[in-house]
Amino acid sequence: MTSKERVNAVMRGETADRIPVFPLIMRFAAVKSGYTYEQFASDGRVLAESQLKVMEEFDLDVITVCSDAFRLSADLGGEVIFDDVLPPRIEKPIITSMRDLERLSKIDVAQKGSRCADRVLGIEEMVKAAGDTHYVVGWVDFPFAEACSCCGLQNFMIMMMDEPDLSHAILDFLTDNVIDFALAQLEKGAPMIGCGDAATSLVSNDMFREFALPYEKRVVQSIHDKGGLVKTHICGNTTKNMESIVENDSDLFNVDHMVDLKKACDVYSGHGKAVKGNVDPVCILRSSPEEIYEAAKNCVEISKGHKYLLSAGCEITPDTPDENLKAFCRVAN
Repeated sequence: MTSKERVNAVMRGETADRIPVFPLIMRFAAVKSGYTYEQFASDGRVLAESQLKVMEEFDLDVITVCSDAFRLSADLGGEVIFDDVLPPRIEKPIITSMRDLERLSKIDVAQKGSRCADRVLGIEEMVKAAGDTHYVVGWVDFPFAEACSCCGLQNFMIMMMDEPDLSHAILDFLTDNVIDFALAQLEKGAPMIGCGDAATSLVSNDMFREFALPYEKRVVQSIHDKGGLVKTHICGNTTKNMESIVENDSDLFNVDHMVDLKKACDVYSGHGKAVKGNVDPVCILRSSPEEIYEAAKNCVEISKGHKYLLSAGCEITPDTPDENLKAFCRVAN
């Protein structure tokens, strides 16, 4: 089987020749290719080159265009601060009031020179080079995560309590932009779009259902309507919200290391969904290759009988030794 055939088989619930390997790799790829993180996150060709390099070296089945959470918010007018090592960030909030929101217009995700267009370029380059044999996953952030980027995390958390109508207006506006961004990547050949919503791990289940879930569902449905698949990626401890998260109807759910993998498999598989995760990235960074192999093997054992892809709970850290990542990936063989 090719990597693409392998992933497709697992996603359909069929038997594959082995477990697909799908770690989230960002800064590690930049370091391996000798680029600063600013270069990696601001040039789609550099990002594609870096991802393709680690794909070949570590025999990955899936690569992704994920680099940071501030593509769309930057194109809405946010001032981006780049760093040689850390992911870029927005210097200050761009939405603090209804007046700020009303000044914004829907972005053109294909606009030359925009950060969204650069990510779309990355997808195009990766699909051109490896899309026939490997799974190339696009990336957006769900509207709740985008709201935290545009407003500031703490500010938006307070806004939901003090100004719920404004919060929903912001989420509604951002949803349309997120959908356009996702569909642009589908059009360039990405069969699946990864969708991040890390900040939702910080809110109660009631708040998740009011302020996150309806907008996630709109994004997922729009991608499904165009024939794409969706991966939900929520960092942190999502245990309290899993029964609600699965209602967004994504096809694949990433499980962070703080969550009991067996419980996650039961919840998501109960709805016919696939799961990836959930070795602690710090384990992959600091443990011996033998210990890493056993940790990954344990995840494989727990997930037997479920649609499962091998992954860490979140991003592989940039200073992870090569032999450690290779020990992790070897479990799938």
